[in-house]
Order: sequence, then structure tokens, then C-alpha cells
Amino acid sequence: MKLSKRGEYALRALIDLGIASELGWPMLQVSELASKEKLPTKFLEQIFTQLKSAGYVASRRGKFGGYSLSRPMSQIKFGAVIRLIDGPLAPIRCVSQTSYARCSCPDENHCGLRMLMFDVRNAISTILDRYTLADIVEITLRKYRRDKVTPPFLHRSIPLASMLSQKTEALRSKRRGAARNRFSGSSGSQTNNHPPNVR
Repeated sequence: MKLSKRGEYALRALIDLGIASELGWPMLQVSELASKEKLPTKFLEQIFTQLKSAGYVASRRGKFGGYSLSRPMSQIKFGAVIRLIDGPLAPIRCVSQTSYARCSCPDENHCGLRMLMFDVRNAISTILDRYTLADIVEITLRKYRRDKVTPPFLHRSIPLASMLSQKTEALRSKRRGAARNRFSGSSGSQTNNHPPNVR
């Protein structure tokens, strides 16, 4: 299994949507995500079209439109998203659970390479099918707090009042205030390039 650029961008975009949602911003514009992740906007729009077709995100048109998660983060597993974008997790097709295809080996049942690749496939899928978007968003926010780094989207300037009812906006404002309190004392908006520890 090799994660393609499309797969990487899809996962990064979903994580950003999850972080923004936790900080009280349920919807982001593609331009915001592209700018934050330094990604091509057109390519990101194509990825979102694919994620929307699969039911992971929803979109809204208009000046204050954008994309939001369309299902709970706890129901979005990384293995499923990678399979959607890049295909099977298995390194060779003869050990794939979702896209099995017979290989050229004359004795598949006694093929040492296939036995090894079963273990590789199982190790990869065990991790990727266990972690949900909720898990990774929580780990990422915890690392921001630990490193005293202000998370992205915390001080977003786009008003939500025109998108949400006053009652909903009041709840969102309360969540944003709580998020700011959690991250008070953070040192600006620098980023940390180390991946989160997911072990």
C-alpha cells in the first residue's frame, strides 16, 4: 500500500474539518483549507467531490458556503477513506479482503510471499481500520495544547451569523470561547511538523 497525494490530501482535509468543527466552526471553504494546507484549490475540490459522493462531507453554496462533515467523526475510519481514494490496503491483490484477484503463483496456498503479505495487510488494516477521525482530531488537539500552539481556525474571521440561527450561533460562540480558554497562553499560529503519536 502506498498513500497517493490524493489520499493524503483527502485525509488532511478531513482532519482539518474535524478540528474546525471541534473549535466551533462546522463549515470551511475550500480556499481556507487549500491555504492552510498549501494545496491546489482545484485538486482539493475534486477530492471533496469524491468525499461528498461517498457521504463523508456535505457542501453548501453561497458566500458563506463551504464543506462540512456529514457524519459523526467517530463513524469515519481512516481505512475506509483510503480504500475509497486509493483502493485496497493490501500490498498485493491476492491477499486483499476487498479486491481479491488471483496472482501468477501456481500454488497460492503454499506461497511464502503471500503468507508474508497477509501479515503485512493485517498489520496495516488493523491500525487504519481502528482509528477514526475523532481519535486523530483528539490526538492532534491534545498535541497543540501540549506544545502551546494555537490550532488553525481558532480565530477565524468569517461570521457564522448569516449561516446559522441565533440560537445555534450562541452555542457555537460558547464552544469557541471554551476552545480559546483551553488554548490560552498559546504562542501564535506556528505549526508543528511532527506527526501525532497514534500509538
